[in-house]
Amino acid sequence: MPAALNFSTLAAVGAVDNGCFTVHSLDMNETAEYPLDKLPARGSGRWSDYCAGVAKELLARSVPLTGAEVMLTGDVPRNAGLSSSASLEVTTALALLSLNGEQRRLSGEEISLLCQSAENNFVGAPCGIMDQFVSLHGKAGHALVFDCRSLEYEYVTIPARLRLVIANSMVKHSVAGGEYRERRAQVDEGTRLLAEIYPEVQLLRDVSLQELEAARAQLPEVIYRRCLHVISDSGRVLQARAMLQHGDIAGFGRLLVAAHASYRDDFAASCAECDTLVELAIHLPGCYGSRLTGGGFGGCTVSLVEAQDAENFRESLREDYCAATGIAADVWICEIADGARECELAC
Repeated sequence: MPAALNFSTLAAVGAVDNGCFTVHSLDMNETAEYPLDKLPARGSGRWSDYCAGVAKELLARSVPLTGAEVMLTGDVPRNAGLSSSASLEVTTALALLSLNGEQRRLSGEEISLLCQSAENNFVGAPCGIMDQFVSLHGKAGHALVFDCRSLEYEYVTIPARLRLVIANSMVKHSVAGGEYRERRAQVDEGTRLLAEIYPEVQLLRDVSLQELEAARAQLPEVIYRRCLHVISDSGRVLQARAMLQHGDIAGFGRLLVAAHASYRDDFAASCAECDTLVELAIHLPGCYGSRLTGGGFGGCTVSLVEAQDAENFRESLREDYCAATGIAADVWICEIADGARECELAC
């Protein structure tokens, strides 16, 4: 159940006839150029890999690219678990597709999949599709309840009186790192073992909590814990949808706290700094709940806060976190925004 925030990555794009794909980052003052007929097989660890990977995926889908120059800028925090890579991928894809009207031929689902494929295959990060999907399909004032297998989705209203307050632990996050990759491998191993017991299982979502408990003795303890988090968190999404539909904001907030505890204890993907942010947040006035967001091992927490309390919440959280850790955190009061789109810019 993601939501698109009011951060953005902006791209200005123009066609060129030199057979190259060139990207400029105004924020980093860097340029990368790639011959379209000699794109590398894998990325080199640079920010531009996310763009080049998208160009490679478009070419693989027979989207005509004869040359393009893209200028990028934005305010999505990097290495914070807030989907900066997905934002860059989706922006690049829409920019390149807009050059010749191809955007109308590819659906949002197809664009999301090609961006995910770019990150998996070119960048080498084993991410899912959720971030790319919500970057395209986000809707102002709504959370997105998204089925990652069928790609079906629906919107659930977040009351206008609420804000999402994002706090950056300042602990660097990367889904291309070893810890995230290890968790993915553990989930895959759990799926394999459970499929031996329950042949109809394709993904962990196919296993109920009751079935997991019945099979616990046949699983290594660490694999059981990883599966417990994934299966229980999927259940919390469905509970959260029902609570939002019935206006039970307090119940929704409790689910956020429970989700963080599972992420911390069963998935072991939190860190002391993020745990501190959550513990501080849930005791401040106006906060319904808080949890780690993103791929884990650092990054940001998200707290659901009454708008009238948001400013005081932000300042108190910053002060309390600095007092507890000595770290000056970035904290943003966010609104839920629409997903990616073309826009007219005044020159």
